[in-house]
Amino acid sequence: MVTPWKIPLYKVFVDNDDIRSVSKVIRRGMDWAIGPEIELFERSLANYVGSDYCVALNSGTSALHASLLAGGIGNKDDVIVPSFTFIATANCTLMVGATPNFVDIEEDTFGLNPELIENNINKKTRCIIPVHYAGMACKIQDIVEISERNKLLLIEDAAESLGAKINKKMVGTFGNMSVFSFAGNKVLTTGEGGAITTNSKPLFEKLKLIRSHGRVDRQNYFSSISKPDYVTVGYNWRMSSMTAALGLSQLEKIEKLISLRCKNANYISSRLKKLENIKVPLTPQQYRHAYQLYSIILPNSTIRNNLMNYLAKKRIMSKVFFDPIHLTSFYKNMIYGRKSKLRVTESVSERILTLPMYPSLKKEELEYICESIEEFVEQKA
Repeated sequence: MVTPWKIPLYKVFVDNDDIRSVSKVIRRGMDWAIGPEIELFERSLANYVGSDYCVALNSGTSALHASLLAGGIGNKDDVIVPSFTFIATANCTLMVGATPNFVDIEEDTFGLNPELIENNINKKTRCIIPVHYAGMACKIQDIVEISERNKLLLIEDAAESLGAKINKKMVGTFGNMSVFSFAGNKVLTTGEGGAITTNSKPLFEKLKLIRSHGRVDRQNYFSSISKPDYVTVGYNWRMSSMTAALGLSQLEKIEKLISLRCKNANYISSRLKKLENIKVPLTPQQYRHAYQLYSIILPNSTIRNNLMNYLAKKRIMSKVFFDPIHLTSFYKNMIYGRKSKLRVTESVSERILTLPMYPSLKKEELEYICESIEEFVEQKA
């Protein structure tokens, strides 16, 4: 039997508004799919981010896949992606028949290194998918310039970073399309779910077709006797009405959730930055970090792994986000995995450790986390 974590990596912030919102949809006994909550959630999320359009989907992975399809990326195209990310960022390129071109990251934000991107653009390159890691924007402004100069599609993988911004410009408004995830550990969570924001009406219309079987939905399919028209191949990637209702409720308090995360992160940083050989997250000037994850850097993999095991004995969960994609069994067997030489990605992945981070962390829990790490450092001194 596995001992339950005293402090898990994350907990979902739930209140009565969330429960009432979902219960309202359940009790009405109809429109559990294609209900009014979905369009309302899309409009509300677009307004929050600052984009013209939003399409809600059943997951962030579906959103990545749909974005590439809508952008016309396909067979024999190259897509520039980081290896330091969740595997869906690379997998989605294979799903459309394209090839992932892994480019190394920089150590300021753990995002794609703009200085390396241009050298990795070739005749087949059609798209760049930069990742905003852990709740903070990457060097997206530089990447925008590169994508525009080379006429490349830019899809922001903002799965982890809803609410992050540079100056007053939100993540999710830099690319041609931007992808968000609402999985259980995200800043805004609906358990599962995703969304795409864009300022392009043609892309918006394509995404709606891809999401729902290639069907032109002028009316609710489930409550209309009108003959539907199918104009392309599509998928069943719709978000449920209950999921959208929960998303709306969570979105109404997102600034509160981010504020609590920042407060907790600042406390941990204030304690850990005093310790030798531990590097806490640093936020560049004019950036806002939403702290979906709180990750520290240790001197090497041995110390990192020892700390992770030490914390586990204290029943504090920690985890590596992320192990390099190009070193997974699947990608190592593929030519584009074997040819990748990503020094910074591999170095960071060997030394990074993600600690518990969620809005409802109590003061005594924060203290317990910090005291446990301080004890580990003292024992190793």
